[in-house]
Amino acid sequence: MAVGVAERLTGAGRRPAQAQGPDPAPHPAPHPAPDSAPHSPPDLTDTLRVFETPEGVDLELRLAGPVPRAAALALDWAIRLMLYLLLLPLAGLSGLGIGLLLLGFFLIEWFYPVWFEVRRGATPGKRAMGLLVVHDDGTPVGPSASLIRNLLRAVDFLPLFYGAGLASMLLDRDFRRLGDLAAGTLVIYADQQRSQSQIPRHVPVAPAGRLPSDLQQAILDFAERSPRLSHARCAELAEIALDDGSAGRPRGQAAVDELLGLANWIARGR
Repeated sequence: MAVGVAERLTGAGRRPAQAQGPDPAPHPAPHPAPDSAPHSPPDLTDTLRVFETPEGVDLELRLAGPVPRAAALALDWAIRLMLYLLLLPLAGLSGLGIGLLLLGFFLIEWFYPVWFEVRRGATPGKRAMGLLVVHDDGTPVGPSASLIRNLLRAVDFLPLFYGAGLASMLLDRDFRRLGDLAAGTLVIYADQQRSQSQIPRHVPVAPAGRLPSDLQQAILDFAERSPRLSHARCAELAEIALDDGSAGRPRGQAAVDELLGLANWIARGR
């Protein structure tokens, strides 16, 4: 297994691996630059993006696609509809009542999402779906960015039912609609930070030969990330790592199982 395999397996450097034998300290995998996301076609099998903060901390963001965002939008529409119904009695107050009714409709339509995104990071609909709005560097969204992304919903809605916004999300590797592109924001899953990365439990599998330290580190990184990756992406990375050019190498889930077994063997120092 070559060093290139280790670079493909790991998205960012992590803690040193517990290497077998007297092998020297592992070389950390290369860190991605803060704004060095590749301009390649979207890979829909892996929605995990890794950013490096100015403090040198790797931040993993799991992007939300069109389906959960559409469900969150439907929930927010239902909530706004209830608010509109609560304001309808104002129409019976003639002049002043109509003015207050229109003002209320305007504020709910345009500032309902801004208020919740700035104060809580997401609207009630997004929070119900476990989503969060952040800047594209992972920091909490600010008032100006939230205002821009929500004012441009009128453009995303064109020509009908968010057609432009959906097309933009499907073409962009980070699932950003036009408002997100203009405001520099992302919609991500609000995963709770774990105090320590865990390797999924698996029967330890001893390697056929000696593993270089950088490859051991890459295998451990893969095992830690695997619960947050799709099955297709896990299988793809595992097949790359186990491909030694010979016939009969494990494929799909069998390759994932073998790599997780190697990770457990490395982690236990066996």
